[in-house]
Amino acid sequence: MTAAPAPLSPAAANALSAFLRGVERRALVVAELQTGDAALAERAVAVAMRAFAGHATNLQMADWPARFWGLLCSTPQLLAPPAGGRWPEPVAHLQVLAPAERLAMLLRIGVGMDEPAAAAVLGVEADAYRQALAGACPRDAEGYPDANGWRQLAEDVQSRIRDLSQPRLQQLEQLRESVISGVLPTKPTPAPALTFKDDRRKPASRRRQREPWRLRTWLLLCVPLLLLAVVAVWWWRSQAPVATGANAGNGVSDNGPVQVEELPDDSTPLAPGEDAHAAADAAMLADPQLALARDADFLAWYAAGGPLPVDESQPQPSRPEPAGAALETVDAD
Repeated sequence: MTAAPAPLSPAAANALSAFLRGVERRALVVAELQTGDAALAERAVAVAMRAFAGHATNLQMADWPARFWGLLCSTPQLLAPPAGGRWPEPVAHLQVLAPAERLAMLLRIGVGMDEPAAAAVLGVEADAYRQALAGACPRDAEGYPDANGWRQLAEDVQSRIRDLSQPRLQQLEQLRESVISGVLPTKPTPAPALTFKDDRRKPASRRRQREPWRLRTWLLLCVPLLLLAVVAVWWWRSQAPVATGANAGNGVSDNGPVQVEELPDDSTPLAPGEDAHAAADAAMLADPQLALARDADFLAWYAAGGPLPVDESQPQPSRPEPAGAALETVDAD
């Protein structure tokens, strides 16, 4: 049985929690696709997390990824998964692979490791890892490596990592918190079958007995509110002014009789026969700006290009007679 790690300092606990949060999804999916069993995968991830927490404080943070994945891949569940695992149809190709080839492929398409890092995690030479990876590659009908099949398989694995269900995410969160705190998780207490009152499960006779009581309760609550509304309407109508006379039909209320008060006349009395507007007219006619206004019609006509008017009071020059007209006069004589 793996011993629980000692409590960590706050700084180390925060760093460890951030690292585990970043790898826990991929770790769970890789373990499940390697074993074909969700329960085995969860146990393998829990063992790897607790073993890693006991060594993390003695390692540089740059060495944490290799150490964690090395611990996970060295668990018995992933090294030699038992027979009877089940894989869904999109990733059914993993079922036909040998465990070593399957794990080599999952480190590449699930974790994203390059060849040197994956070979170090598995503890093999780079050539041996490349050979296992080549044996895991999907093949087409003619036996050649199928690039499209490889790509589709990688997309399916990444989709499973992204779309991990909420219950499994909560399970990972609880596991992470227990690893950080050093306290082993306890089995959750099952919730009761019914956590709320449901009248539908009661006999119909009891429901009918409760209905009149509820009706009386509503009536007791509504009657005081109704009386209060009636009193408010009566008070408002008693305070509102009453429209009378000509205002009775247009919604205008009469607040009382109109008071009329005659104002004193402070104007200067005029002399008999004097025009009250003569002074104002004289001032207006004396204004030089209005002199142009009096000739506005003439100025407009002149501006339009009309001929000069003829002054009828002055003698007009006679027009010269044509030469032919003088000759005709002489001949007539």
